[in-house]
Amino acid sequence: MAGYRRVVWGRPPCSSPLRGGTTLSYSPPRRSDGTEQMRREPLPWPEDRPFRILSIDGGGICGILPASVLAELESRFLDGRSVAGHFDMIAGTSTGGIIALALAHGMTARAIRDVYVERGGNIFPPPSRIERLTRFVRRHHRYLYERKPLEDELLRIFGETTFGEAKTRLCIPAFEGFHGEPFIFKTPHHPVYKKDRKERMVKVALSTAAAPTYFEALPNNGYVMVDGGLWSNNPTMNAVVDSLACFDIQRHQIRVLSLGCGETAFKVGANKMSGGMIQWRGVIQAAMKAQSHNAIGQAGLLIGRERLTRIDAPESPKPIALDDYLRAKAELPHMARVLVEGAGREIHRNFLEEEVEPYVPCPVL
Repeated sequence: MAGYRRVVWGRPPCSSPLRGGTTLSYSPPRRSDGTEQMRREPLPWPEDRPFRILSIDGGGICGILPASVLAELESRFLDGRSVAGHFDMIAGTSTGGIIALALAHGMTARAIRDVYVERGGNIFPPPSRIERLTRFVRRHHRYLYERKPLEDELLRIFGETTFGEAKTRLCIPAFEGFHGEPFIFKTPHHPVYKKDRKERMVKVALSTAAAPTYFEALPNNGYVMVDGGLWSNNPTMNAVVDSLACFDIQRHQIRVLSLGCGETAFKVGANKMSGGMIQWRGVIQAAMKAQSHNAIGQAGLLIGRERLTRIDAPESPKPIALDDYLRAKAELPHMARVLVEGAGREIHRNFLEEEVEPYVPCPVL
């Protein structure tokens, strides 16, 4: 009986019935139990070579914005070549995680943007007026969208490719609900990173993008995976800390390009000061945005604000909803062109003038 316990909620896939009808289920270990408690042995990194990081926020179908920004950069400065070859590490959460995975899989940002623009309606089908009301009522007790259309699109892109086959170092945040703790998928770019090498890219993408109220939580080998935006919608600091922990680099060597999915205005006015759930219904999005601002502030303090470039749409009192495919498709590609028109030369100078050294995964020991 050792190593087993009665599961109070949920039903992990590893379960077996006993006499009397009692079901005892295998309890997977905490991810954090295997974390190295001592400082990692840093891998060598040339003193004269910067470490360039691309970080992409979560934001549902508004991932059209960062994908379009990257596509514009490829078109204007790289003759259509993939932007991925100019970054030593890519971090992405939720929709940003899907973009990061696709870049590391070998896709261009243009191809990724086209998938979002042309097929995003399969994942977030535009509702009729009656369906809007139905969804409003439904989301109070159930997720809004079936996972299968998203999974089908991801299978079409990634097939059976494993996370360890990524062509770029990756950090992809998720949240593990069985034990209730942060969970970061990491490519084998350091010898201690062994757990995620054989995980399928499709499963990583579904894990980081399992947004509460939009999609059902994802069962995964006894774990329950939920969207990484719960705790790290902007994964900039995850990537900065990981790079400093894994490589013999100084803080001034790090350069970060951080891409958002659109600013959201959320202020505490008189109605919220008095209020309950109705007044604070947007608090989750507000928390995600606050975390993003905090990540940028922390990274700026750590590496110097001049080494961090943040690109995002201006704050709007009427932001595009995470599932509003029609508005996102109509407005965000144009917004991306405006943003690159203003910041493209700076981005080119800091990130795109030369390619990085090819990433070679650590061997299996």
